[in-house]
Amino acid sequence: MFKLIREDIQTVFLKDPAARSKLEVIFSYPGLHAVILHRFANKLWKNKFYFMARFISHISRFVTGIEIHPGAVIGRRVFIDHGMGVVIGETAEIGNDVLIYKGVLLGGTTLEKKKRHPTIGDNVVLGSNAILLGAINIGKNAIIAAASVVTHDVPANATAIGVPARISLGHSPDEVNKLEHAKLPDPISEAMKFVLEEQKMLEQKIADRIRLLEEKIKSISNK
Repeated sequence: MFKLIREDIQTVFLKDPAARSKLEVIFSYPGLHAVILHRFANKLWKNKFYFMARFISHISRFVTGIEIHPGAVIGRRVFIDHGMGVVIGETAEIGNDVLIYKGVLLGGTTLEKKKRHPTIGDNVVLGSNAILLGAINIGKNAIIAAASVVTHDVPANATAIGVPARISLGHSPDEVNKLEHAKLPDPISEAMKFVLEEQKMLEQKIADRIRLLEEKIKSISNK
């Protein structure tokens, strides 16, 4: 447990350039407080101390503005930046090295007591106010753009952007932490660009065929 907490503190320095000292991080980062309190609440939840787990979760929500159900599974080195308004449901699962910005919702879409919240892979970035609903899977190294609404699976190394979110493929794992949130690829414009390029290729093929046909006709008429 304390090894995980040390990792959580170190992760703040890796993912937030504003962090200046351990003292500042320990006492002034609500995202860190929420994750640490969740680790204790989750331990109690696993041991069936449900009331105490929910109570700690409730106190954490009051203090940090971040609501994490004690049943949710959170991996190592997860950082919630600022965090106000983040809501993580009971059956949500979050992998390692995930970066979560303020206002993110990992919500459910059914009243049945089953897996009903998203599963987030390793090294995923969840942009501000992104909404992810249902028992969907977000592949590792994926990026969910700010204010996107995701209701379907997102493959690894992909970017989901828009309402509803559309998938843009192609960035490498090395680009995940370097990709600027304001310059994410637009899958609609990418699709239009692809169509225009295909149209240009077809037009060129037609022009080449017409030219060859004209040359054949000219050759026949000369004979």
